[in-house]
Amino acid sequence: MNAEILAVGSELLLGQITNTNAKFISSQLSELGINVFYHTVVGDNAKRLEQAIEVAESRADLIIFSGGLGPTKDDLTKETIARHVGVQLEMDEVALTYIEQFFAKRGRSMTDNNRKQALVLTGSEVLANHHGMAPGMIFKKDHRTYILLPGPPKELEPMFQFEAKPKLAAMLNDGGTIASHVMRFYGIGEAELEVRVQDILDRQTNPTVAPLASDGEVTLRVTAKAQTEQQAQQLIDAKVAEIQALVGNYQYGVNDDSLASKTVEMLLDNELTIAAAESLTAGLFQSELAEIPGVGNALIGGVVTYTADAKVKQLGIAQKLIDTHGVVSSECAAAMASAVREKFATNIGIGLTGEAGPTAHDHQPVGTVWIGIAINDEKPLTYLLHLSGMRNTNRLRAVKFACHYLMQQLEERGYKKRY
Repeated sequence: MNAEILAVGSELLLGQITNTNAKFISSQLSELGINVFYHTVVGDNAKRLEQAIEVAESRADLIIFSGGLGPTKDDLTKETIARHVGVQLEMDEVALTYIEQFFAKRGRSMTDNNRKQALVLTGSEVLANHHGMAPGMIFKKDHRTYILLPGPPKELEPMFQFEAKPKLAAMLNDGGTIASHVMRFYGIGEAELEVRVQDILDRQTNPTVAPLASDGEVTLRVTAKAQTEQQAQQLIDAKVAEIQALVGNYQYGVNDDSLASKTVEMLLDNELTIAAAESLTAGLFQSELAEIPGVGNALIGGVVTYTADAKVKQLGIAQKLIDTHGVVSSECAAAMASAVREKFATNIGIGLTGEAGPTAHDHQPVGTVWIGIAINDEKPLTYLLHLSGMRNTNRLRAVKFACHYLMQQLEERGYKKRY
């Protein structure tokens, strides 16, 4: 099945909002093994929308619409589609009751145009909206499937994931099941990873294996089709084992894991504590860890020492060391890691210093980053990075590398890690 995602809304063309819905739907469709070849955006104009539908029909079996299901005059998606496919709109009483109750619970009067949101294409399968008012729908005609979804992501995402996606999976697999498993890698580039698994990619059938790179990370999504969930999982497990034999040493997690969540998990599992001294990242390392529930049992504290003077006064780093080696140096990163570990009496100290950009500093080129890791009473280890992204991208990648190298060092010391 080939799909096209058609987003409706002039606000998208004006740059007032970002089309995050297309990204979300594409990622969900990839789990089902559905190809997405085109993303289209069209404004709130019936004629242009119908033209876009005609083009999409010439190249897609599945057309997914987002937006234009609301109560106002510029919400014209379902009216245009109904006219195009030659069906009427009818009132869905379940949706209408839900909308009426929505207003009643809030003590607000419901205007007549809100009834419009309960209209659906005659003959369509209605998708309940548990996070808003306008229902979605699935309509089929001439071996083509049209899915209409609301525009707000807080409504679209759960509707697609829990209402539309299971129905699509059943359509694709004759009542069977489709399962997906994501392998997450760090410290290896997309090109190198692909070379290592090229033979697997070349001969894939079921399961399928799809690579994806983003923010310095690389993922492999393994998707299997089978009659039962257990059979699909067995197919996935065998393929995952084959991939791990080739690149397992770079894998840090699976599915919704992040480098920060796996770092916190490893710290908690091994009852380790950590503190951080940050210069270029200015607290970002601690912020990333702090997003993970339960981190308070591992993250004890930290300091932001952005200037050389702060490093001397807050961490007690010798002025001579800075004068001799500079703040962007292996020596400074190691001193920061050791000093913050001692300051907060933790098992681990992390030091991050460097030049994020856009201009050079301390005679170091933009993108130069040093990471210091002090574990217990051992001599601190340091890592040099040469990053080439924009300022904030470099800062985030420095944090990710700090997590990556820390987990690597803990594994080498025999600390347990979950996969």
